[in-house]
Amino acid sequence: MSDVKPKKEILNYINVFRGLAILLILAGHTMQIGEKNSWLNNVTFEIWAGGTALFIFISGFLFQYLSSKFEYKTYLKKKWKNVIIPYILTAIPGIILCFTMPKLYGNPFAGLNPFLQIGIFLTTGRVHNVPTWFIPMIVIFFIFSAFLLYLAKKNILYKLIPLLFAITIFIPRMDIEPDWLVNYTYIDRYIEYLKYILSSFIHFSSMYVFGMYLADNRNKIDIFYQKRYILIFLMVLTSIIDIYLNHNFQIVNGTVSKIFLTIIILGYLKHYDDSIKNHTKINHLLDITAKYSFGLFFIHWYFVFAFNKVFSVAKILPVETISQLITSSMIAGLRYLFVLFMSFIVLYLIKSLLLKMKIENTRTFIGV
Repeated sequence: MSDVKPKKEILNYINVFRGLAILLILAGHTMQIGEKNSWLNNVTFEIWAGGTALFIFISGFLFQYLSSKFEYKTYLKKKWKNVIIPYILTAIPGIILCFTMPKLYGNPFAGLNPFLQIGIFLTTGRVHNVPTWFIPMIVIFFIFSAFLLYLAKKNILYKLIPLLFAITIFIPRMDIEPDWLVNYTYIDRYIEYLKYILSSFIHFSSMYVFGMYLADNRNKIDIFYQKRYILIFLMVLTSIIDIYLNHNFQIVNGTVSKIFLTIIILGYLKHYDDSIKNHTKINHLLDITAKYSFGLFFIHWYFVFAFNKVFSVAKILPVETISQLITSSMIAGLRYLFVLFMSFIVLYLIKSLLLKMKIENTRTFIGV
């Protein structure tokens, strides 16, 4: 009899969750409206932004769930093949934009040697393709993967969750924009971007480890569903507090409410998993979204940029009157649909082309 263990299937409710998470991430980059620091802007930011926290939780969950056959070198090779290489390949349009329209695209390293710029772009992610700061950050988790599993097996890691959540709550992640760095040297600018990556790693470590914990203790998810009304109340309460602090003191930490959102959604999805699977069309649509999630993550920002420039609209749409509220809301909705549709279409076409070229592992090229 073979000792080889069968491949572990992804849980359907986690797969659906992955599809929903990418939809929220896209909304965070397309659906914000309101004047800077206005109540409306702070509310829409609180609702839509911070979806990356869900993505990081899912990453930790899947890492632990699939860790039964973990071997460090094999694991890193797979991550190189399925995460880093598609990250590099899908970075090409952003790098070209950084070189050809540095001011319009927001490249604070214009003027440096092009090869140095490429190295900076790929090790920070934030410049050439704004959402992909996630990749340099998640690489840190990849590097420490064996150590995390060791701590989990020794019953140490999960005892640190309260401390990690305290860090997430009381130490918001830093933010960074190219125009903030005008008076910095190139080296100092690069250091600021590296600090951004490191602060994100520290800030989101709780979500990754919490994901690992729930993968090991999936019965706890049912308890979250039983306590869902309390959790919903806490999510709304922390959202209100964050909106208030953001508006009055420019202190913002949208991750806190997303902690509650994560376990609320997870509880509902697990509880209604059989019902979702019985609705085959809905489940199939969410399954496709989940399978395309990494590819959508890699390329959607290019369509956000294209939409904003072609239609001359701001990243955060202004609102001063009721009529402008209606107009901006409609534009935001259209932008979301445009970005989602175009990202899907382009990924599908590239995937189809690669398959016609007899390239089976299209995931290595575009994450799908």
